[in-house]
Amino acid sequence: AEPQERASLATSALATERRTPQQPRAVAMSLDFSETYKCTGPSPVFAPDGRHLATVVEYRLVVRDAESLQVVTIASCLDKINAVEWAADSDHILCACYKRGLVQCFSVKDEHWTCKIDEGPAGCVHARWTPAGTHIISVAEFHVRMSVWSLIDKSCSHVKAPKFDNKGIDFNADGKFLAVAERRECKDAITVISTDSWTIAAHFSVATTDLSNLRWSPDSTSIAVWDAPLDYVLLLYAPDGRLLHRYTAYEGRLGIKTVSWSPSGHMLAAGSYDQRCRVLNHVTLRAFAELAHPNTVRLPSSVAVYKEVEELSRGESSGGGDGGGDETG
Repeated sequence: AEPQERASLATSALATERRTPQQPRAVAMSLDFSETYKCTGPSPVFAPDGRHLATVVEYRLVVRDAESLQVVTIASCLDKINAVEWAADSDHILCACYKRGLVQCFSVKDEHWTCKIDEGPAGCVHARWTPAGTHIISVAEFHVRMSVWSLIDKSCSHVKAPKFDNKGIDFNADGKFLAVAERRECKDAITVISTDSWTIAAHFSVATTDLSNLRWSPDSTSIAVWDAPLDYVLLLYAPDGRLLHRYTAYEGRLGIKTVSWSPSGHMLAAGSYDQRCRVLNHVTLRAFAELAHPNTVRLPSSVAVYKEVEELSRGESSGGGDGGGDETG
């Protein structure tokens, strides 16, 4: 029984719960590191299927095998790469060069397939894939327009005056509808677009002073909208524009930081600047739980906390030459 216990302890920190809270047992963990590879720009990104890893070196895209880290393909862009994103098929990959207003796409399986999107004088500050992986969304500078580019028939659709570039743009669960926050004449509005034809399915104003963000519910029956931090206002709209519910926890103080749906769509969590998270019922939008986040979190003694340290080789010295330094850094 003892070897089995050691093996489980080495693979999971939760195994410390088998010990008494008064005597937690430290567990030694062993990690293997690969060689160091040069990487600049955005952080490396794994493909959705986990088989490939995309890294950036200045203007070059380097795709490696996730297991062996061997180079699978290398592609060159026209300028420094600022953002990288995989398509849902784990084959096509998007590279955004915001300085040049360019978006270039490449295929891992077909090195001869390429795509280039040039926004021209409008520029580009954000680019992303649609859930289906057949279209690319780009947002022009100063939020002048949002463009939807088709990789199938090379067509392009535009949405005027999106309020944001990297938020306020959300697809529903099956990707059939896209909700876009807009700001025109100092008033907030939402446009719901059908992704089958990329036409407007609904357009309606929202009762916010300064809309901060929006989120589709997992069942696609409602859209959660919340106001800027100056006002604690959370609104629930139907996709056709009907106001379903309005929730305000307090007034006169900074309001909502972030909102998140539960995976089932039955609950909605709203975190605010008073360091509390309120869990709401999606039917009535009333809070049934209020979770506090204290400044100091005291963990029970049964919780194991690990600290990563770097062990120096025998030939190295960390004590400045006198040999009296600690051997961990």
